[in-house]
Amino acid sequence: MAPHTTARISLQELRELCQQVLSYHGFSAPHVEQLTATLMAGQADNCASHGVYRLLGLIRSLKAGKVSPDAEPEVHDQAPAIVRVDARQAFSPLAFKRGLPLLIDKARDCGIAAMAINHCVHFSALWVEIEAITAAGLVGLACNPSHAWVAPAGGRRPAFGTNPFAFGWPRPDRDPFVFDFATSAIARGDIELHRRSGEPIPEGWAIDSDGHPTTDASEALKGAMLAFGGHKGSALAAMIELIAGPLIGDLTSAESKAWDGGVDALPYHGELILALDPARFLGEEAPRHLERAETLFQSIQAQGARLPSERRFAARRQTAADGVELPAQLLADIRVLLEETPGG
Repeated sequence: MAPHTTARISLQELRELCQQVLSYHGFSAPHVEQLTATLMAGQADNCASHGVYRLLGLIRSLKAGKVSPDAEPEVHDQAPAIVRVDARQAFSPLAFKRGLPLLIDKARDCGIAAMAINHCVHFSALWVEIEAITAAGLVGLACNPSHAWVAPAGGRRPAFGTNPFAFGWPRPDRDPFVFDFATSAIARGDIELHRRSGEPIPEGWAIDSDGHPTTDASEALKGAMLAFGGHKGSALAAMIELIAGPLIGDLTSAESKAWDGGVDALPYHGELILALDPARFLGEEAPRHLERAETLFQSIQAQGARLPSERRFAARRQTAADGVELPAQLLADIRVLLEETPGG
């Protein structure tokens, strides 16, 4: 099959295919629902590195014995403004869903609240969770470590994960203001997609195993990714290691990579999520100050600049009508999962 051959498929067909694969491999109904929703959110927004391509990693992690397909998360009321959710070595989306109502209640009560998700296997884009928080009228922040793939500024060996950071601001009757980015120069999945397609990666994304700059995706995956913005991205990555690792009693990216033991499963660690309630901070003045924020957004767009996530929201509306195009080889690889021996 030619590497650049594509196939168009409707969102509904693709959603059903994901559900079939996950159910076939033994995931419980609640996990199937949440995993499918997360995979489809990425694909519907034309973010291929966080779309259904991740299904391959989900099943690989299951077969390696690194994830539970049916563990029910345990939600703990830790403190007046803190929720803890133990994912019990399952994927994170269901743990987030189970803990979200209590996080929202605590944020509305205290003005600010935190949720720590522990012992989760993580693969998803953070904007999916951030949008669930902004939909409740709250400001949201989220971050997590991953596997140690990224060299610190001035270093040559992996020490950090891609360590994404996301933020969301609610905008009544408009798409929220949302950004979600890795503190590495690019998401790991984008390098993996370049490897699958045989395309070179841009300079500045990674170094090879000898510490030399490389545009070869395979060599990059053997070496180390680079932080964005040099020492600035490196410092943010270190911050995320600390506040979403030791602070919540979970693994750093290096510890997650050691736990993996070379089987190439998805990262195992924790996640920290914050929710802030403008109404609690501002009282009856909240609507006025939220409207002031719109002046900032308008000043950005008036210059012809695009707000973060504008392209995603536009793609979401387009794919709802037209479906999505996938590499034909990826679609074939996903369908092969229905022919393999199921389970872990």
